[in-house]
Amino acid sequence: PTQISEEGKGKTLASKSPAKKVKGRNVNITIGKGGKTGGNIKPKILMVFTRQLATLIDSGLPLLRSLTVLGKQEPNPTLKATIGSLADSVQGGSTFSESLAQHPKMFNKLYVNMVKAGELGGVLEVVLNRLAEYQEKAQKLKNKIVSAMVYPAIVMFIAVAILIFLMVFIVPKFKEMFTESDSELPLISKIVFGFSEFCLARPLFLPNVVWVFVGVGLLYAGFNAIGKTKGGRQVIDKLKLNLPIFGDIQRKSAVSRFSRTLGTLVTSGVPILQALNITRDTAGNVIISDAISKVHEAVKEGESIVTPLSSSGVFPNMVISMVDVGEETGQLPEMLLKVADVYDDEVDNAVTALTSILEPVMIVILALVVGAVVFALFLPLIKMISTMSEQ
Repeated sequence: PTQISEEGKGKTLASKSPAKKVKGRNVNITIGKGGKTGGNIKPKILMVFTRQLATLIDSGLPLLRSLTVLGKQEPNPTLKATIGSLADSVQGGSTFSESLAQHPKMFNKLYVNMVKAGELGGVLEVVLNRLAEYQEKAQKLKNKIVSAMVYPAIVMFIAVAILIFLMVFIVPKFKEMFTESDSELPLISKIVFGFSEFCLARPLFLPNVVWVFVGVGLLYAGFNAIGKTKGGRQVIDKLKLNLPIFGDIQRKSAVSRFSRTLGTLVTSGVPILQALNITRDTAGNVIISDAISKVHEAVKEGESIVTPLSSSGVFPNMVISMVDVGEETGQLPEMLLKVADVYDDEVDNAVTALTSILEPVMIVILALVVGAVVFALFLPLIKMISTMSEQ
């Protein structure tokens, strides 16, 4: 059954789960120096560390010895130094979760609280395996979304780069040639030559094409600055969820993340209120976070999770129905993980479908842009050759 308890009222773990010592001898930890402890590292590196630690502990190796082994072979200097600090702290009598909490930039609340629950239940290796699985699936989901966003961005960048090259270096030479001939230019050629003139014009020391990039950079910086305010963040996150095509992927990703985080925490023994707080803090979207806050308040008052989820307007009906069934049958954590698996598959299918559509569309757009410029350049040339042949 799901535990409900007030945050901040749990017992400390030092007495419950003392650090394991290597029997028979004192451990001299000389993992190495040179890195900064507790800094940021890539999620993939942390994921590998978690999986390796779970494997070592699961095979019967004590925690302290496992940390020593991993520390000696770790190539990343930041993680290597942090593992050394963790080993020192554990050897000094702290629990593993207390040691992890000293490095909040590397180990977030989800990580620390899951380890804490594993220590209390005496199933640290099980929780670490769950944590590694959670990180692997979260990373896989993130990679899918990034791949869907990056492809069109790369194609657009190439299209813009080719267009600028043509406008700055190629078009002016053709324009000069046609100006000398005094022949009437087609409309498409006039548009292309006019755009080239605009790109090369220097109203303020630099060409307009440079000022366009400066403007885009300032717009991006302003967008980020607005995103750091509470109101701006709400507007941007709401926009992300409601964007055509991409919004559906963002929404499904957010639902999957919510379900997997909450399900993994509760399955590992973290009390539901504390699990909701951690899920809210790691949601990655203010709209989702606000909905989780309402769920937290409802559960705190002894109410069902379903009502605030339904009233938020964020979660699909299928999710609400599955959560409702999970609550009624006492299998909420398992049902949440099933929801996460379903939406992981939906994100995968949506990204695959989107990529298959975007690839030909972006290629056609690139061909049209370059083709239009080439057509505008060679049409007057063809007319000139035709006129000369008639004479």
